[in-house]
Amino acid sequence: MNNKTIFLIGIVGVSLFVVSSILGGFLIENYNVLSQYISESYAIDTEYGKILRIFGYLPSGILVTLFCFLGVRYFQPSKLLKIGFYGIGIFYGLATVIVGIFPCDSGCNRELIDPSSSQLIHNFVGLLTYLFVPFFIILIGFGLKKTPNNNTFSLQSIALGVISILFVYLFASNSNSEYIGLYQRMVELMFVIWIVFCAIVIKDKKPAVNNI
Repeated sequence: MNNKTIFLIGIVGVSLFVVSSILGGFLIENYNVLSQYISESYAIDTEYGKILRIFGYLPSGILVTLFCFLGVRYFQPSKLLKIGFYGIGIFYGLATVIVGIFPCDSGCNRELIDPSSSQLIHNFVGLLTYLFVPFFIILIGFGLKKTPNNNTFSLQSIALGVISILFVYLFASNSNSEYIGLYQRMVELMFVIWIVFCAIVIKDKKPAVNNI
């Protein structure tokens, strides 16, 4: 699979996520992007949740996973890079698939009052995503420092990872904040921007000799 195809896989993957996130909010009356989770827009009881999951989040997760697993070949062999790319593929790509298969309860059941198994799985996978993905992005940033011609992307990765950690902290520190939805969207935005930057870098690369 050539670099242009992998570029498109990454861009389409994150585009599906972004479009689904925005569209989901518009489809629910009085939905507030500042104070409500993204997951609330495709919760188990929402009218269009199943459509958003099947045609938005599930293919998005699959494409992001493929992008990460295939994209790592375009960089010089490095343990840090492999851990980072595979980690993002699993904890962001596959995780998006899993939370799409297991949506949250109505309103995402913030107090976890008699939660369904789907809610518990959804929460656990989301927790792993926000705990690990920022560090995988930073790991890639440091891994890139040891490779030629990747200084800009290295700095971008470290910066995006650090910023995402800040918003993860704000997101996790107060589940009743009136800006909880904004904090979550900022975390997701950092992830999306990283994939876009990475896709652009890969578009102009050939597979690293030792990674073919």
